[in-house]
Amino acid sequence: MEVILKQDIQSLGHKNDIITVKDGYGRNFLIPKGLAVLATVSAKKMHEENLRQRAHKEEKIKNEALEVGKKLEKVALSIGAKTSSTGKIFGSVNTIQLAEALKEKGYDIERKNISIPEDQIKEIGKYTAKVKLHKEVSVEIEFEIVSE
Repeated sequence: MEVILKQDIQSLGHKNDIITVKDGYGRNFLIPKGLAVLATVSAKKMHEENLRQRAHKEEKIKNEALEVGKKLEKVALSIGAKTSSTGKIFGSVNTIQLAEALKEKGYDIERKNISIPEDQIKEIGKYTAKVKLHKEVSVEIEFEIVSE
């Protein structure tokens, strides 16, 4: 029996895979639980059309992320922080401040998509951060911590 999986199932396959399973497993477990649908001729045609449309949408989203990435590489960020006379920051700078600085420049990027090599930055200087715009597109941006 051929079925089309509706979600990932460990040791069986990923979402939208067309797989062959034993008749009893498909009829008594996968289909009643909503984990799969029977792969009839019409279901296969719909499945192919859905995959084609999804691929087109994914390509469009990826291209938009690439454009934003090219613009982000040119952005120069400067984050102000209160510091001591030796250059140590009172507190720390993390992804929250980076997200706010990017928002001021016109880029709405969530802080969970920004990663810095150190967990927190505690000294003034120049650093780089990695911004993930899409599952296949990530950009490194440079930013500077300056004393207020």
